[in-house]
Amino acid sequence: MQLRYNYRVCPTPGQQIELAKAFGCARVVFNDGLRRRWQAREAGEKYVSDGELSRRLITEAKLTPERAWLGEVSSVVLQQALADLNTAYRNFFASINGKRKGRRLAPPRLRSRKDNRQAIRFTKNSRFKVLDNGRLRLPKIGDLDVRWSRSLPSDPSSVAIVKDAAGRYFASFVVQSTEDETLSPADSEIGIDLGLTHFAVMSDGTKVTAPKFLRRAARKLRRLQQDLSRKQRGSNNRKKAVVKVAKAHARVADTRRDWQHKLSTRIIRDNQAVYVEDLCVVGLGRTRLARSVHDAGWAGFTGMLEYKAARYGRTFGRVDRFFPSTPMCSACGRINEKMALNVRAWDCPCGAAHDRDVNAAINVLAAGQADNSNDRGAQVRPAAMLAPRREAVTHPDAACSTRSVEGISVL
Repeated sequence: MQLRYNYRVCPTPGQQIELAKAFGCARVVFNDGLRRRWQAREAGEKYVSDGELSRRLITEAKLTPERAWLGEVSSVVLQQALADLNTAYRNFFASINGKRKGRRLAPPRLRSRKDNRQAIRFTKNSRFKVLDNGRLRLPKIGDLDVRWSRSLPSDPSSVAIVKDAAGRYFASFVVQSTEDETLSPADSEIGIDLGLTHFAVMSDGTKVTAPKFLRRAARKLRRLQQDLSRKQRGSNNRKKAVVKVAKAHARVADTRRDWQHKLSTRIIRDNQAVYVEDLCVVGLGRTRLARSVHDAGWAGFTGMLEYKAARYGRTFGRVDRFFPSTPMCSACGRINEKMALNVRAWDCPCGAAHDRDVNAAINVLAAGQADNSNDRGAQVRPAAMLAPRREAVTHPDAACSTRSVEGISVL
């Protein structure tokens, strides 16, 4: 499987200037390609192909006085900018055609030079190289000093240089994992109920308290935001204040990500199968609990569980979001009435006493373990699918009509 390894890089002032040139050239090529396709659509012309864009916006543009400075950066960076544009268009078309799952995507939009986050990508064609002394050699940029926290498992196929909003630089390598990292089998399987009072409640009764990293940093963030609001727009002091706010948010995000990595790794190592509920985080983010929902970071945590389960040979499953895990009794299966959020414990008419979150986690585990396959792994029930239009309606005379199928009269 493909993995991504991120490392902090420390470019010199001269290398920062060269990186800024590469960021700017990649942004200009991306915007030129987007405008060219807009013009073709308005003129009623056919969709401009990838090769046509590359020829016009890179090869021929370098020969013009207006775009001669594109030759100062690696051509691979410019080609990858157009590749990003093509990927954005493909994802947009797949979204409106229903081939892409999730929310409907918007069409690509122009990149702004005022955006503090910039990125470029180098592939093997650019001949980037990790030197023996640990430095990263990039064409027309130089040898970057990398802070290696661990070694790469194999030779990278590409590397992206990212500058975040806080002004930090990172090298993101894409590598192909070749070794077998499957863990030894574990005896336990677990269901997880995610929440706000407790970040995660396990089906075995374990409760993980929500750290609330954003809440703890709220006072400092409030002070920095107030200081930013007092700065005049367009001034250098405002730019410095923006970076300070970005650094504070980056510190919160890094702390949350580190904590989630440690928790997800421990869960995957101790359990053979992990099941979670497929929550609609986007919808919950529009409620009055939006700040707490975003502070929890459920989507990032479940994403870590999913890829680590695939990496280490574990089973990961998502239970349907409409599954009534909370009101269902894990002892008798009775579905009770909807409960308010302040009800943390309840009793079932069958006599069982339940903790709200632990009961939901047990139900998530049971729903995840239930599958539709026999002992040979063959599918017993067909997958869910939309009914044909002619079968999705009820005709007035359907109950009294008969038809003959191979000599058998069927109502």
